[in-house]
Amino acid sequence: MLYHLIDWLKELGVKMPGNALFQFITSRVLLAVILSLVISAVFGKKFINYLRKKQVGETVRDLGLAGEQQKKGTPTMGGFIIILAILVPTLLLADLTKAYIRLMLFATVWLGMIGFIDDYLKLRAKKLAQQQGIAYKKGDKDGLAGWFKILGQVVLGFVVAATLLFNNNTKAWREFTGTTPPAESANYREITFDGKVKKFVVADEPITTIPFVKSHEFNYSKLLPEGLRSLTWILYVIIVIIIVTAVSNGANITDGIDGLATGTSAIIGACLGIFAYASGNLRFAEYLNIMYIPNLGELSIFIGAMIGACVGFLWYNSYPAQVFMGDTGSLTLGGIIAALAIIVRKELLIPIFCGVFLVENLSVILQVSYFKYTKRKYGEGKRIFLMSPLHHHYQKLGYHESKIVTRFWIVTILCIVFAIVTLKIR
Repeated sequence: MLYHLIDWLKELGVKMPGNALFQFITSRVLLAVILSLVISAVFGKKFINYLRKKQVGETVRDLGLAGEQQKKGTPTMGGFIIILAILVPTLLLADLTKAYIRLMLFATVWLGMIGFIDDYLKLRAKKLAQQQGIAYKKGDKDGLAGWFKILGQVVLGFVVAATLLFNNNTKAWREFTGTTPPAESANYREITFDGKVKKFVVADEPITTIPFVKSHEFNYSKLLPEGLRSLTWILYVIIVIIIVTAVSNGANITDGIDGLATGTSAIIGACLGIFAYASGNLRFAEYLNIMYIPNLGELSIFIGAMIGACVGFLWYNSYPAQVFMGDTGSLTLGGIIAALAIIVRKELLIPIFCGVFLVENLSVILQVSYFKYTKRKYGEGKRIFLMSPLHHHYQKLGYHESKIVTRFWIVTILCIVFAIVTLKIR
């Protein structure tokens, strides 16, 4: 909004101090980071005090983990701090006419709303139990039904896929290698860059970046027989829904110890910022031989706000946590990361740079599956890990929360470095 106001005043010929700052995306990105940090730090403290006053505290199950009883009563629903610290800088500093910005604002509000409702229903159930003198146990079916949360993720996946498929401003460009340009083609583009004319064709079909392959582009239509390739859009929608659901749930599962999901999300956000900048800049896209995606520049402002929001929230969420993000934050961050990865056409790299989310998800799936299998076969269920998700396994081994979190962050950084290196390794 501030961006549009200054732009409007500029058109009227009104000179205001700081006009030059808003001409450069880099300046607005830095302002977004700073503003989100300030909001999460200043507003965060007041919001935590408000939650304490309203007795919006976490209920902790007795899992036999060190220090878990100290967490009882810690305010939850702190994800609202992250959401506010993302939305305000984006609304003020970004160009709201851009499709990518609108899409990410929708993703943030949509999953934030679903997570908030889930947290609210759990807290209401806890208060009702206390009023009735009934022992409340976390884990009871008192929040949103699992299918409802998945439905929310499905809706987001559908919206993301539909926007990328049918909005003309969200298309990737392929370099035109032919000799004769298509006559009067709506998909043909010519731009002058460094004194040279660059020729491109806008890709109508869904494409993405495939790692470790010289021809880095992968067309989803290749997954279908030739006679069914007109239905590629259906396949793409299904794939995007699966990705959004998996990553969102992965972030939700990872949010089990102080600062783990918050710090990991901030690091992954930095990785996605690099991908967005490289793909949206013709010079870097040409040097790295990756697909050029116009209009990604404004997205870096949203990513900057996300990183600043996570780092600012980490001030209160690091061990010992003064507030938990709850599903309000974890579902939202996971959905944001998934949507951003799909937008920058790096969804096939998710298993690498979201390695921690993937391993946490797999640890739960393997644990449950193996337990059910052994119980059916031998009459007694056996476990692969001492406890799942994986971070609880290390807690059972006697590792301190801070050590587990720090090492998971280090692993995430290594995964991100490897993911970035794949841009050149083919």
